Amino acid sequence: MRQTIDLLKAHNELKIITEPLDIDLEIPHLAYLEVKKEDSKALLFTNPINKARQQYFQTPVLMNLFGSFKRVELIIGNTEKIADEITYLLKLKPPKDFKHTLKLLPKLLHLRFLAPKLLKERGLCQALIQRDNALDLQSLPILKTWSEDGGAFITMGQCYTQSLDGDVKNLGMYRLQVYDKNHLGLHWQLHKDSMNLLESYKKAKQKMPVSIAIGGDPLYTWCATAPLPYGIFELMLYGFIRKKRPQMVKCLSNDLYVPYDCDYVIEGFVEPDSLRDEGKFGDHTGFYTPIEPYPVLKVEAITSKANPIYLATVVGKPPLEDKYLGYPTERIFLPLLQTTTPDLIDYYMPENGVFHNLILAKIKVRFKGQAQQTMHAFWGVGQMSFVKHVIFVGENAPSLKEEAIIPYILNRFSVENCLLTEGICDVLDHACSEYGYGGKLGIDCTGEEIEKTLEILSDEPLQELLNPLFKNIKNLRQFYTSTKNPITLIGIDKKTSLQTIFKKNPPKTLNKHLSIAIFLDYHKNDLENLYMILWRVVNNIDAKRDIKIIDSMIFIDATDKNSKDGYTKEWPKETDCSKKVLKSLQKKGLLEDIEDLEAFYKKFHIDKSYS
Repeated sequence: MRQTIDLLKAHNELKIITEPLDIDLEIPHLAYLEVKKEDSKALLFTNPINKARQQYFQTPVLMNLFGSFKRVELIIGNTEKIADEITYLLKLKPPKDFKHTLKLLPKLLHLRFLAPKLLKERGLCQALIQRDNALDLQSLPILKTWSEDGGAFITMGQCYTQSLDGDVKNLGMYRLQVYDKNHLGLHWQLHKDSMNLLESYKKAKQKMPVSIAIGGDPLYTWCATAPLPYGIFELMLYGFIRKKRPQMVKCLSNDLYVPYDCDYVIEGFVEPDSLRDEGKFGDHTGFYTPIEPYPVLKVEAITSKANPIYLATVVGKPPLEDKYLGYPTERIFLPLLQTTTPDLIDYYMPENGVFHNLILAKIKVRFKGQAQQTMHAFWGVGQMSFVKHVIFVGENAPSLKEEAIIPYILNRFSVENCLLTEGICDVLDHACSEYGYGGKLGIDCTGEEIEKTLEILSDEPLQELLNPLFKNIKNLRQFYTSTKNPITLIGIDKKTSLQTIFKKNPPKTLNKHLSIAIFLDYHKNDLENLYMILWRVVNNIDAKRDIKIIDSMIFIDATDKNSKDGYTKEWPKETDCSKKVLKSLQKKGLLEDIEDLEAFYKKFHIDKSYS
C-alpha cells in the first residue's frame, strides 16, 4: 500500500488532505464528491478523527483508490491484454509437434503463478496484534458514510472463507457493520458463495472461520470483486495478472490464510445459527437497503502492519468508484462470458444503470431468436443472472458506449421484440415485489430499422392530449423525436396507482403521437437530466409490474411505489448528503476546486434539494 501511494504521487494521482476530518460523514462525503469530478484524485486523509468519541487516529485513510481509468491501469495493468491472454488459454489446442510445444511453454509456465505460496513465518500484516481484552474494532478509522446508516461499515474488506473440508477457498467483498469492539455484521446475501459455504458448517454444527483483510496490494481488493464461478479461488487471478504467486500466511486464531502484506486482518468465527439485524446502509444502488438479519463474526484477533493504511470506499448514487472497479471486470471477463454465449461480441454496463440494472450487448446474429437465446443465457450465468434489463443489438451497431447507440436502438425498437419475464434479482433491488425475485426485460434490437411514422406534437399539445387520461401531469419532455420511437418523459403528481390508469383503454389516436412513455415523480426529477433519469428508471421498476404494452406503445411506471401499487415493503430513501456536512467542508476550503457547486450538486442529485 505504501508503494501504491508512492506510485500515485509519481503520476499526480493523489491528493493529501491534512485537515482533521471526521470518520463520521465528513471523510466519506468529501470522497463522494471527489470521485464525481472529471479529474478526480485518490484521497489520503492523514488526520482522521472521531469527534463524538474525541478520538484521533494515527492510521491514514485512503479513498478513491480505483476512481479513474488511469489509476485502474496503474494498479491492475492493461485490461485488454489480460483479456487477450485469457482468450488465448480458453482457445488453446493441443500442440501439433515439438516446435509448437516450445511456443506454448512460455504461456503455460505462467500458470505456475496461480497457486498461492503458503509462508511458514509471520507476515507483515501480523506485526501488531490485538487479542482478548485488547481487541477493539473502534481502534480502526472505520467510516460511517450516510446519515441514516446503522453504524460504521468496513467497505473494502477482503473476506476469506473456505469449505468445511478446506477444498474450496473463497474470496469476496461484502459490507461489514461494526456492532461493538469485537462483533461484525456480515452482509452475506442469499445468492452469494459465502452463504453456500455457511450451510455446510450449519449442517455439521460447527462454527465457520472467517478472516477479513484490508489493504495490501490493491489487486487483492479487485480480486475480491471478481465474479468467478463457485469453487475457483479468486486470488488465482492475482497470480495470473501479476505473474507471481500471492504469498499468504496463516491467521493466528483460525486456519485461514491471508496475503502476508495486508494492512489489517480481522479474524474470527461465525456461529451458523446466530443472526443479528444489519443495516440500514446506503448502498451502490443509491438507495438505503433495509434492516435485515445476517450472520455475525465474533472477532478473535486483529493484526496489522507496523504502519498500516486503512482503505475504504463510498457507495451511493453514480458515478462512483465502482464504475472504475467494474471496468476491468467487464473487459477481463468478456472471454469467459463468450464461452457460454459464443456469438457475443461485446457488452457494456453503464454506471448509471448500476451494473445489474442495465446491460447493452452486441451479438452476431446467425438465426431467428438468437437474441432471446442469449437473453436466457445471460440470466442463467453466475452474477449475470441478477441483470434486470438487457438490450441486444447486431454486429453492425455503433460502439455500445457512443451516443449514437441510442438512436440506433430506438430505430429498431418494437413492442413485439420485448420479452417480459421474471427470475432472481439482486437482494439489494428495492423495486422487486418479492425478496430477491422480480421482473426482467429483454429487448431485441438486432434487426433492421422498422417502418413506423409518428405525428410528432410539441410538448405542450402532447401534454394536453394526455391530461384527460393521466391526471396531475406537471411537466413533459420528448427526446430523440427524429427516431422511430421517441422517448416521452412525464413528470406526474401521483395521487393513485398508475396501474389502474393503464387498464383503461387509451384513445386510439394516442399511438399516432406516442411510443415510449416513462412516468416519474415530478418533484424528484429534472427531466433534462437524462443521466440521473436513467439511474432512477432502472432502479425503480419491476418489469412485470411496472411495464404495460398497449397497442404499439410501451408505458413505464418509474415512480415511487406504495401499497396502492401492490408494493408491501417500505420504499427506501435515497443516499443524500448532509447539508450541514457539505457546508462544513465548504467552509474549510475543501470544495474550492468545484467551479459551480450548485450546478454540481444538481447534476448528481447530491442532496435532497436536487433529488
